Amino acid sequence: MASTIKVDNVQNQPGTNIVSKCGTDVTLGASGDTIALACGASQTGFGRTGTVDWQTGSIKTGTFTAANGEGYFANTSGGAFTMNLPAGSAGNIVSVVDYTNTFQTYALTVTPNGSEKIGGVNAPVNLSTEGQSVTFVYVDSTEGWKNVQDSTSNVVGNAFICATGGTISTSGNFKIHTFTAPGTFCVAGLSPTPACNEVSYLVVAGGGGSGGLVSHIAGGGGGGAGGFRENSAANDSCYTASPLDGSTPITVTASPYSIAVGSGGNGGTKATPGPNQAATQGGTSTFSSISSAGGGLGGLAPAGSGGAGGSGGAGAGASGCAGSGNSPSTSPAQGFTGGCGGGNPATLGGSGGGATAVGVASPGPGTTPSAGTGGAGATTSINATPTTYSAGGRYNDYSPSWSCVGNATANTGNGGDGQNAAPGPAMPDPAGFNGVNGGSGIVII
Repeated sequence: MASTIKVDNVQNQPGTNIVSKCGTDVTLGASGDTIALACGASQTGFGRTGTVDWQTGSIKTGTFTAANGEGYFANTSGGAFTMNLPAGSAGNIVSVVDYTNTFQTYALTVTPNGSEKIGGVNAPVNLSTEGQSVTFVYVDSTEGWKNVQDSTSNVVGNAFICATGGTISTSGNFKIHTFTAPGTFCVAGLSPTPACNEVSYLVVAGGGGSGGLVSHIAGGGGGGAGGFRENSAANDSCYTASPLDGSTPITVTASPYSIAVGSGGNGGTKATPGPNQAATQGGTSTFSSISSAGGGLGGLAPAGSGGAGGSGGAGAGASGCAGSGNSPSTSPAQGFTGGCGGGNPATLGGSGGGATAVGVASPGPGTTPSAGTGGAGATTSINATPTTYSAGGRYNDYSPSWSCVGNATANTGNGGDGQNAAPGPAMPDPAGFNGVNGGSGIVII
């Protein structure tokens, strides 16, 4: 039968070893037991495990001096501060980690003690990478503290959607995916909070091309703006949406979403000897179930009608009808109707419809053209900056000085401006009679 000896205290005699002698194996405790040193006692002979004791009960928010064998959580969300290293002795170890993932905004400065070095240099070092954690070991007076472990990534819980695709930027806690060309919005992971899986989006189609001129006193109609559709998610209050906010909400799943970005429609052309070519409608942009229609084409002078689309293209000449907007119909409306043409003595075009206003009818001869007379677009801050999209192409007019207009700006969804008609026999090369292209669309999530 096994025997048990219980005592209050065991002491060794001077010059003896209480535990063992050389070559003797000694087992302390049994399986499942915890061997503890009494308060104030120290241990030798067990060796360092290569780790530190993490100070979870003392999160650092201001300048402090580290101690050998300890690891610290540094919270710099309130501002940058400094961690002073202790006086170094060979084998000393100190660790620190970015507690709030804010080192990239407010760096933690690590400063050596006196003339000691960090990596061979007597100078402080800034930790400025988001989520960074480092471990320093003091080696000797030549190199001082050496960084033996450096993590520049931080594994965090998936509190939000994880996705890739487009050009990615950030605004507060939100990531912005901007597509200026076709691509894929790939959702790799979802938030455990269902409401956070609803996304905000903007889908703008390509603007329509403007109609061309067939003589120096005949102007084509402006192109209609590309359809504009936007929805601000219920949990997204970090930006100011457009007046057209309120399209169908989209809650994503962990899957890829193909993105289509419509191209701008082509301007109408005057062919020599012919036939003349009408302008074309802008291309459709899509994301998930949301589809924005391309802007309607501008009518070709002297009597061409504008085409229907997201916003309608303008007519040319007195008999040139305006194209209808919001075609096909959406709620809220994705765009408005274009303006009618006019005439006598010049054959003039109206302006294309925009996202928030109808296109202006031709004002008649003798009025100075203005780039601001196309149907108004819509302004949103979904990309963190107030930006206007989907403006209709301006009207052209009979003016004393003739000048060509250029293609609409890419990724705006603007309709192509109508060319200006002018009196007199001296006209440029036939290419100068051509209409211009609408601006391509854009998708932002």
